[in-house]
Amino acid sequence: MVKIDKLNNVITAMITPFNEDLSLNEEKYREFIRFQIDNGCQILTMGTTGESATMSHEEHHQAMEIAVDEASKSNKNPFVLAGTGSNSTKESISLSQYAEKIGVDGILLVVPYYNKPVQHSLIDHFSEIADSISLPIVLYNVPSRTGTNLEPETISKLANTKDNIVGIKCASGNIDQITKIIKNTPDDFIVLSGDDSFTYHIMALGGKGVISVASNIIPSKMVEFTNTMLKNEWNKARVLQLELYDLFKVLFIETNPGPVKFAAELMGLMNKRMRMPLTPPLEANQMKIKEVLEKLHLI
Repeated sequence: MVKIDKLNNVITAMITPFNEDLSLNEEKYREFIRFQIDNGCQILTMGTTGESATMSHEEHHQAMEIAVDEASKSNKNPFVLAGTGSNSTKESISLSQYAEKIGVDGILLVVPYYNKPVQHSLIDHFSEIADSISLPIVLYNVPSRTGTNLEPETISKLANTKDNIVGIKCASGNIDQITKIIKNTPDDFIVLSGDDSFTYHIMALGGKGVISVASNIIPSKMVEFTNTMLKNEWNKARVLQLELYDLFKVLFIETNPGPVKFAAELMGLMNKRMRMPLTPPLEANQMKIKEVLEKLHLI
């Protein structure tokens, strides 16, 4: 866990570029990873924003290998986090062990979706994965997608019993719950925002940063934003929160990553191609995204 101190500030939940046949565009992916690293971000490959749910295990392997390779070439020595969660414990262990084998720095484990395990089942699920590897683990609670909420008491139990469960990405939108998590976990347990618009609030409570969608298109600005809070410059952070708020919200005007991929195309970062069942935003929403980008002088 040598690089664990880098699990703060901004970790970009990277979008995945596709070729016309919807295969992974390796050249563009490498270019995009360099763009993120050069702008001061740590990187997450194969998170929800990377359309991991539509990627095969072989493609997960490929994306992780590319991320590790590009990170190894950078003198910034970024943290490479990889999404290896699944609704099958066995599959998640397989992906997690592969991540460890190829040199990923840590893994992100989403609450199992669709199965709707109860809390004691979640403890067993995450514990079994934790016991199968030595990598640092960041839990990921996003009940709007998974159908199950990872309760603060469950998180506290995992944090206190498994040494390699080191943090959580909070995307519940429930500040009261996040407060309980910060209050009832060890001081060195890393709480990260999983929602750009809640980053200010979570970091004010003691969170360490954000696993960000917006940083796909404004990486350096997001690093500036989180840095102000890590340095306790709260008035400056408040100004940035209000400045960026409309962007944070419009990037979720439809299901992520549709809006951010469309924004990335407008900015010349990559095309907006997505794998079905997700499709690019409706024309009316495209206009709203474009309006916010113009207002921020991003296009």
